[in-house]
Amino acid sequence: MTKTATSPLRAGVIGAGVFGGYHAGKYVENPDTTLTAIFDPDAERAQALADTHGATPYSDLDAFLQAVDVVTIASPGVTHAGMGAKALMAGKPVLIEKPLAVTGEDADRLVALAAEHDLVLACGHQERLVFDVMGLTAIQTPPKRITAWREGPWSGRSTDISVTFDLMVHDLDLALTLIGQSEAETLSVEGKTERSDSLDEVSIEARFENGAELKLKASRIADDRRRGMVVEYDSGVIEIDFVARTFNNTTGFDLNPDYMDTPEGRDPLGANVARFVDAVLGRADGPAAPGEAGAAAVRFAQRIDETASH
Repeated sequence: MTKTATSPLRAGVIGAGVFGGYHAGKYVENPDTTLTAIFDPDAERAQALADTHGATPYSDLDAFLQAVDVVTIASPGVTHAGMGAKALMAGKPVLIEKPLAVTGEDADRLVALAAEHDLVLACGHQERLVFDVMGLTAIQTPPKRITAWREGPWSGRSTDISVTFDLMVHDLDLALTLIGQSEAETLSVEGKTERSDSLDEVSIEARFENGAELKLKASRIADDRRRGMVVEYDSGVIEIDFVARTFNNTTGFDLNPDYMDTPEGRDPLGANVARFVDAVLGRADGPAAPGEAGAAAVRFAQRIDETASH
């Protein structure tokens, strides 16, 4: 696809919920794409989102896939692997909202299918684009410790997956990116289930082979919305408030205080979609968060949930 694709690409979105609506809007705004099709097994939801943007609704997946050149999957997390596999086997580059899948085996299968068919596979870890423009990912020295929290009140959404896959997966991806390792050496987990059939709150402590330490908490049953991270180096700390989109830096590393004035800072989702489109068109070496990165976060999340259940 990357060798022959031309602009504008016919874009389609699987899943007509909240995130599907966000992705549909980004395709409408992108000059290299035309939003052509919306798929949802709920025909009324597909129709409503399609009508908003002048696209065609589908409740038949095969017909939908024939009508598009690129696909975003923003359906419930448990459907990502199956939908992604069908799209890739139909020859379509795919951007899958996080999580890439809900088992490491399924995530690795998606990566293998994309490689087999020479297709772009991207994941919705757009926070790493923000870290790029901040200058965090350019720091060559791994941090010695990362502490992060991502909490919010119960919303009733994404209950098909645990809070590990729903919220913590963002920080797992960011931590693996900064630490430069794909797997923790040691892991301890505490979690609780209150409102769904899986973990609604989870805290972890992990240590990596290079000595880096990781302490994360995620909750979807918290009183307030809090999302932040502290990255510690020998020279100081970087404190990030994801809600206010601000940071404090005492490390001496040269970070960009005006990162919110960049396209990535203002609109990480739009920037992630644009990078995916650029990768399909051969303008970029790859998407911002390739399938391999999404799979690494999935394997870590699965290990956390399995550890919590023992």
